[in-house]
Amino acid sequence: MNKRSIIPKQVTEYDLRLLRIFKAVVENGGFAAAESELGITRSTISVHMSNLESRMKLKLCLRGRGGFSLTEDGQAVYYASIELFDSLNDFSLLVNSLGSELSGELVILCADQLDAAKQLKLAKIIQIIHDSCPNLHLVLDGETIYNIEKLLLKDKAHIALFPGYQQTEGLCYQPIYSEPIYLCCSKQHEFFNQVDTFISEEKLSSVPAIHPGIDIDGSGREQLKKLNLLAKAYQFDTRKAMILSGRYIGYLPQSNIQQELNNGDMRIIQPSSLTYQFNLSLVYKVHPKEVNKVDLLKEAFAKVF
Repeated sequence: MNKRSIIPKQVTEYDLRLLRIFKAVVENGGFAAAESELGITRSTISVHMSNLESRMKLKLCLRGRGGFSLTEDGQAVYYASIELFDSLNDFSLLVNSLGSELSGELVILCADQLDAAKQLKLAKIIQIIHDSCPNLHLVLDGETIYNIEKLLLKDKAHIALFPGYQQTEGLCYQPIYSEPIYLCCSKQHEFFNQVDTFISEEKLSSVPAIHPGIDIDGSGREQLKKLNLLAKAYQFDTRKAMILSGRYIGYLPQSNIQQELNNGDMRIIQPSSLTYQFNLSLVYKVHPKEVNKVDLLKEAFAKVF
């Protein structure tokens, strides 16, 4: 006769607590590594894990000299716990969206640092949001485009700012800003004091250059073909640091380097020909779970940009 789990059909708060501990242990790779996240000792974690295994009548993990690992049942329970906690979070989001006044988190993500002008525009957007919905908890953060797309699709973020050159199914891309990008070098680079007419295509292809790390439009790809791409930098700030080293040339928007241009620390190379457009898009999920929050953001961005 098969043993049955003693966890009741109606999952209790205690079961949820044990599953949260189990999930943290798995994601940290063991008992010791999970101590700081959970704020309890290794021995206490061990007791909780034993209680969970007893209640489920399943062996969930192996621990010993070989390190921490999940059993086949443990893997199944871990993936089921992810779905369970995602469902609980979705329920909370739904309830929050039903109230007359929006509350909870409002997450805005950016793939690049914003220049001074865009920071001022974002500040106006924040004013609009705060004045209309003061109970919202604003979260502004930076991430890679790949991670931002995943977070938007999973409803872990509401809206984002990044170039919409390569569009992902399920997301909507609304262009809000466009500016030219130019090839730059710093005053420590050999090109800095050379006249543009003496910087030939052969010379351009002979020095190390930086790839932006993401897909860009056709004209941008044609420009990159002229360069000796030996480095990669996804964000404008990291790319600028590499250019300022004097060891690389790379493409940046003028708004991002205006201070360095004014100070004589950087220059633009052949601005009439070595340039392409940087198009910034407002990106959001086509069918988001928290429609009201996304609509609020879209209206605020439309007013400011």
